[in-house]
Amino acid sequence: MNIVDLGLVYAVDASADAVLIDLTMTSVACPMAEMIVDRAHDAVAAIVPVGTTVEVSLVWDPPWTPDKMSGVAREHFGWTF
Repeated sequence: MNIVDLGLVYAVDASADAVLIDLTMTSVACPMAEMIVDRAHDAVAAIVPVGTTVEVSLVWDPPWTPDKMSGVAREHFGWTF
C-alpha cells in the first residue's frame, strides 16, 4: 500500500525551485518512519529538475487516524466504517 492511500501525505507545496512535503506516520513509534521519509525524498528528487530543493518533513499534527486512508486502502485492510 502506498503512503498516499494510507493518508500519510498531509501537504505538498511545489514551486519552480522547491518541493516541500509534510508526511506523518500512523504512530510516533513507527519503526519505518526514517526509511519512509528517506524514500519519499529520493522518489521526488529523482523526478524534479537538478537543483530543485526537496524537503520532506515529518509532522504529527493533526494526528493520523484511519479515516485519512483512501477507500481502496480501508477495503484492502478490511477496515470499513
